[in-house]
Amino acid sequence: MEKNTKTVATLYQKLHTAKSQIGKVAKNATNPHFKKSYADINALLTAVEPILLENGLILLQPIVGNDVVTRIIDIDSGEMVESFMTLPIITDPQKVLSAVTYFRRGTLQSLLSLQAVDDDGKAASIAVAPVKPALDNARFESAVASISAGKYTKEQLIEKWTLTEVQLKALEL
Repeated sequence: MEKNTKTVATLYQKLHTAKSQIGKVAKNATNPHFKKSYADINALLTAVEPILLENGLILLQPIVGNDVVTRIIDIDSGEMVESFMTLPIITDPQKVLSAVTYFRRGTLQSLLSLQAVDDDGKAASIAVAPVKPALDNARFESAVASISAGKYTKEQLIEKWTLTEVQLKALEL
């Protein structure tokens, strides 16, 4: 009598194998607003879906209520992992379909931690200079006295504080 010693891979083992095979997804589209290239939903599916299927995983992207859901299901065990995003309230059908496609792409990228270009998060990535506090007149006079005594410089004052036009002119003297 022969024993079946075949080990069945778990969902996470299958995902690990699939992720190691996927690699980088080719960029095939351009966002004209930001002049940046990115991988659209079709490029993602072309790169990902055959590898998932080879590893016994199926990709589904249903809309459940107001959520665009991406599910990767192990066909052997029925286990799954999922990612979802809630659709905004939109009444224009074309805009709804555009949002669905965008969210499908986002949830798939997120679920598989795919390398992707942040094609419209440019504004979020720009470093914002910290807001410098204002300097009231009493503290300004104290700072000027410290500058006169050689304990502080004009450059340090300007770098650390937001000064009024009057205060800046007073420093020119």
